[in-house]
Amino acid sequence: MDMRWNLDDLYTSFESAEFLADFETAKKKVADATAWAVENFASLDNAGEKLTAFINRSNTSIEGSKVFIYCMLVTSVDESNVTAKKYMDLMRGLQAEMAKPRVMFEAFVGKVDDLAGLVATHPVLKEHEYILNEIKSKNAYLLSEKEEVLYAKMKNTGSSAWNQMKEELAATLQIDVVVEGEQKTLPLTAVRNLAYEASQETRKAAYFAEIDAYKKIERAVAGALNAVKGEALTNAAMRGYDSVLDMTLINSRMDKGTLDALISSVEEYLPKLRKFFKKKAEILGHKGALPWYDLFAPVGKVDMKFTYEEGWKFMLDQFYTFSKELGDFSKNALEQKWTDAEVRPGKRGGAFCMNIHPIGQSRVMMNYGDTLNDIGTLAHEYGHAYHGYCLKDVSWMNSSYTMPIAETASNFCENIIFDAVMKTASDEEKFIILEQLASDVAQVVIDIYSRYLFETRFFEARKKGSLSVNEICELMLGAQKDAYGDGICHDHLHQYMWICKPHYYYVDRNFYNFPYTYGMMFSQGLYAQYLAEGDSFIPKYDKLLAATGSASLEAIGDMAGIDVRTKDFWMKSLESLAGRIDEFCNMAK
Repeated sequence: MDMRWNLDDLYTSFESAEFLADFETAKKKVADATAWAVENFASLDNAGEKLTAFINRSNTSIEGSKVFIYCMLVTSVDESNVTAKKYMDLMRGLQAEMAKPRVMFEAFVGKVDDLAGLVATHPVLKEHEYILNEIKSKNAYLLSEKEEVLYAKMKNTGSSAWNQMKEELAATLQIDVVVEGEQKTLPLTAVRNLAYEASQETRKAAYFAEIDAYKKIERAVAGALNAVKGEALTNAAMRGYDSVLDMTLINSRMDKGTLDALISSVEEYLPKLRKFFKKKAEILGHKGALPWYDLFAPVGKVDMKFTYEEGWKFMLDQFYTFSKELGDFSKNALEQKWTDAEVRPGKRGGAFCMNIHPIGQSRVMMNYGDTLNDIGTLAHEYGHAYHGYCLKDVSWMNSSYTMPIAETASNFCENIIFDAVMKTASDEEKFIILEQLASDVAQVVIDIYSRYLFETRFFEARKKGSLSVNEICELMLGAQKDAYGDGICHDHLHQYMWICKPHYYYVDRNFYNFPYTYGMMFSQGLYAQYLAEGDSFIPKYDKLLAATGSASLEAIGDMAGIDVRTKDFWMKSLESLAGRIDEFCNMAK
């Protein structure tokens, strides 16, 4: 089975007539949009018609988006592709130019006194009512037109360039490691996958080799982290936000009280969740706490390995138990080769899904390693893809959802996979699956909390100046100790987690950590409804996903009858998730 994706539905190459034509069209449309905005947004006359026209222009200007996405996808699996990088730089330049008409539009919305009246009498405005009201409320944080354009341009040689450099360093890092007595040189993604190997000797060797390898790039990546977070602090302060977290919450359409309820619930539940690590340490024969290199160690006597083809069949079978639409959608993605799963040099680590709204498709990148965890990752990313599919009939402007709700469908699909397999698994297989479920809970609740602590503390420290490699490592170790507590051996932590996780380097997506916890716990509530309601829940679920681009997190919760503002909901979700750990610990006795 082919483990590389096909991008032909976007473009066949950078030299294709379609790519070159769309690139030229994108340049022309940016210039046209600027000229149109200058001419029309000079006065408030015929405001409804002008807003309608601009929204229609934005929703149909898809060429630039397609070109940029194509460049991103190509570079994600081949950091050495200089042509893709060249066009990505050019597209970032066009995006910066587009800042002028965008800011003029947003400022124009802010000047309209009777926006509600215009919305009531113009169908296109009514369709985009939430977005327009959001723009009006965020006018308080809008810079001047010249400042917005300048910042958009300077990001290209600032945070975007630092992120690109960091990704290239990580993707091209070659690591010497001993595997089953044989000296090998492997890319970072392959070495990190060794954490799931049955041999503790291999896991331990991979851990120390990975830690040692980061020393080759630590100073350069520390420079990138300082630059990106420094830019975020400057941006938030210039716009008048109280903090970077305040800016993140507003852009996430999330109330601070909702985050406080989530975090306080996590903190209260940490001691109950840490017992998973203690039990796993006991199973693996450690006298003390679990060392980091055994975090993902397999347990049980059954070797649950799945080839890529077997993994896909397994996932499709389970998706069909939920709905024919989800199954058919994913089967089509397989047939059309939407996934790049091969581990190879020059490819970035981790996994992601890119929804391509202009063509109604998605692409999934991951580094498949033949484990049950990899099937979970595949299902997770196709949850994202299905989310995009549910948004296919809304406008481009209404299709952009925020980080926390983005992790809902992905976690929901993981629930489908593991719930279904538990029904047919043998006792030995159930033990292995429960360990995987418990591990997922521990990662998304405890490890994500450590990343939240790290980023919070990093921002506070960064206000006083750049941090050295040692200072950054100490912050990471401190966050891990506070989150993992006595569940993890403090002599074997991962001080370089700030290098291997890409999320810290997205200047427009700060605190890309708690959204994972939010998504897992919110989806847990939705999945409980599915189990209670059966097939009648599915249309409601699809409708909820379709609304995620044009509603606050609290309103989306209300659609499902869930009050995300209260601690009660989060505690119930944690209780349910902790049940997986309890079940695993009971089986381990």
